[in-house]
Amino acid sequence: MKSPIPYWNPLDTDQQEKWQSIPELEKFATFITLSEDPETGNYTRLTRFLPGTDTSAMGVQSHPYVEEIYILEGSLWDAAQNCALRKGHYACRPPGEKHGPFKTDEGCLVLEVSYPGDAS
Repeated sequence: MKSPIPYWNPLDTDQQEKWQSIPELEKFATFITLSEDPETGNYTRLTRFLPGTDTSAMGVQSHPYVEEIYILEGSLWDAAQNCALRKGHYACRPPGEKHGPFKTDEGCLVLEVSYPGDAS
């Protein structure tokens, strides 16, 4: 079961210390975990891509589990899908679906719900 967390706003300035750099993208992207199930590894998080981010060095990505994304702010170019994801776009990626690399000129805030504990 995901850890229950009382109401809070991860976007408040007093929460900035909880945001972590993505190791491969230290200067370009950060994330904050909103909720996680310690038994399964399933999690919900926000990922913030800063303006000018280009993840080409990471190449195309895929996961052996379902991943849901929802674009909250900005836009993100997904090269593998050959499309721009803008505010309001939603995707439920099946296991193995290729995505990225990503580029954004303006920056992007993504809500991600991932289910690694359900991987087969």
